[in-house]
Order: sequence, then C-alpha cells, then structure tokens
Amino acid sequence: MEQQSSIIHPRRTINSRGRIIDMSNPLIMGILNVTTDSFYSGSRYRFAYQIARRAEQILAQGGHIIDIGACSTRPGAAPVEEQTELKRLAKAVGTVRKRFPDAIISIDTYRANVARAMVNDYGAHIINDISAGSMDANMFSTVASLHVPYVLTHMQGTPSNMQQQPTYNNVISDLMSFFNQKIEELKALNVCDIIVDPGFGFGKTEAHNYTILRNLNVFELLGLPLLVGISRKSMIYKALNTDPRHALNGTTVLNTIALQRGANILRVHDVREAVEAIALTNKMAEQPEFM
Repeated sequence: MEQQSSIIHPRRTINSRGRIIDMSNPLIMGILNVTTDSFYSGSRYRFAYQIARRAEQILAQGGHIIDIGACSTRPGAAPVEEQTELKRLAKAVGTVRKRFPDAIISIDTYRANVARAMVNDYGAHIINDISAGSMDANMFSTVASLHVPYVLTHMQGTPSNMQQQPTYNNVISDLMSFFNQKIEELKALNVCDIIVDPGFGFGKTEAHNYTILRNLNVFELLGLPLLVGISRKSMIYKALNTDPRHALNGTTVLNTIALQRGANILRVHDVREAVEAIALTNKMAEQPEFM
C-alpha cells in the first residue's frame, strides 16, 4: 500500500494561543528528558544547569521546538507519580522559560492535569500525548480548553505492555481508521490544531515500523501536519545489531526518508544532524529532474 504522492496538502501552520508556528519548511523538535530511565541515557538531564545547557544546544543547533518529558514512556517503563512528574516539569520548564523566554515548548505527557498546569502556569505551547487520550479520559477536553496544538500519537496498549506481541489486520489501514476517529472526536471539541504522530515503536514490531515509514505519504490524506519520532529507536539499532548510543547514522538515514515521504516535524535527540538532513533533502527537491 505504498503511495508516492497525494493531491491532499496538509496544513502548514498551527496556532498556539495566537502564536503561529509555520511548518512550510520541516521543523526540528529537540528532546529534553528530565527522567531517570529514558531508553537513551544521553537524553537525560536532572540539574538546572544541565537543562539550560541542553535547551541552549537545541536552539543553537537549529531546533525549533523543545519537547520536555518527565515520565519515561520506553517499552516496559513504569509510570512515575503525577506529583513527581509535575515537580520535574516545573523545574525544567521554569528553567527554559527563564533563560529562553521565546522558545517554543512542547510538554510530553499523557496526564490532563499536567498539561493544564504546564500551559496555564508556565506558558507551554504544545501538548505531546503518546496515548491519544487513552490514558486520561480528560485529556481531549483539557486540550480543547487550553487552545494549544495537540500531538495525537498512535499507541497500541500502554508503555508497560505495548511491545508484547502487537498485532494489526493491516497496520496502515488500522492507523488511518484510528486517526480518523480520534480527529473527529477532537474536532467535535473544537480542537483544530492537531499534529499526527504514527507512533513508531509504540505497540509495533520492527516490520510494522518499516511498513509505516514506507507508506508515510498515506497519512497526508488526513490533511494535518505529520510528526515522526524515530530517533535512536530499536527499529534502527536492532536492525543494525547495535545499541541506542551507536544509532545516530541510522537515525539520519531514516529521518531523510521520512522527510522525502512528507514529515513536517522530526523529533530528535541530535538536532544538528537533523537540520542537515532537512537542508540536503530540500536541496535535492530544488534541483530540476533533467538538465
């Protein structure tokens, strides 16, 4: 079910409380984890000076969005208490807002109370929910009341069990049906600024992940911006018989393929390399087919 082009042109802007975020050129979302157990140890930051330094690195290397998470969602991860997540995020988001007041901040959380606190008390701009509202029944209505963009991610199961024999009738058709239903629910609540994330590694086998990547263009039919988060994930390092520390080159290869297939946002650990992938992909697209 591969599709190379589409007559549908996804939205290229989102609105966060009056701030327009333009995606006519792909954006980079840099990862900043204030966790103790995220799958890639190089993305964990605990102290304020580390958080500030990482935020500065993301922005200096050309990142557009800082995605801050305080509860690991790696396969098999146990959730932290809500108050622990709030405390970690308050420290991290407060630090980033103080040092870089104009930075666009995304909050990686599946809890509605956390989303509300981070937007209302700390001015966060985007909510990035790996569960598409399935882990907190109040998330959709909360996002609607906050008037911020929402990253709608597909996940089969929960982080604790999502990699235990995930099964689909047809992974592309199943994901399209899922997104159509969830988008309808969100739009009924007047949530219009939606970003779609196929959820690489969230309840998918390696074969499922590569099928999604091969057919990424299909999701353009939803008419919404598309986020791809494959940075250093197992679909890369297992295929290369290595580990997350040595998966940067593979990440860049697959990010480039994702860009060629319509990705609007790349969520990454390594910003400079992703910026270069965008620049070279754009350079290729600018060249005439024949000279």
